[in-house]
Amino acid sequence: MKLTRWSLIPICSALTAAGAFIRIPIPPVPITLQSFFVILSGILLGPRAGALSQVIYILVGLIGLPVFSGGGGISYVMKPSFGYLLGFVFASAMAGYFMKERPVNSFTVLIASALGMLMIYLVGTSYLALYLYAVMQKSDAISIAVKTGLVVFLPGDMIKCAILALVVPRLRLISPRG
Repeated sequence: MKLTRWSLIPICSALTAAGAFIRIPIPPVPITLQSFFVILSGILLGPRAGALSQVIYILVGLIGLPVFSGGGGISYVMKPSFGYLLGFVFASAMAGYFMKERPVNSFTVLIASALGMLMIYLVGTSYLALYLYAVMQKSDAISIAVKTGLVVFLPGDMIKCAILALVVPRLRLISPRG
């Protein structure tokens, strides 16, 4: 791994943390830029380094620094939204993996972004459904999780994917990812 990529890992972790607190107030759910930076980290750094940046972000939050949108600390593992944070690792890896051998253009970045978002939803919504079923004893946990943890966020995340597709090819910072 090049020195440049090593230096970008903590920067991408910090951007993810900052993204948790940047909110665009659009009803019914405000848009944060957290997932935007998660996907960007995978595209810029590649699958391994991108995922590592998200692991660092999660570890920093779990040791107690308030980098998550709701604070920090080990107790965050028991929050219904923790699965989405775990999904960040897979999302960054997926976006980076998809871009690894592909040209950087709007179409490939759009597909990589959508695949990354899919990973966040897959892990996060599954965790939420498990939480609702096991902890809150909700018999309709899956439908609640899909409605509250996926459907309401789709429009904002589609906008983020489109913005990434427009911005990333113009960055000209992207070198072969590994």
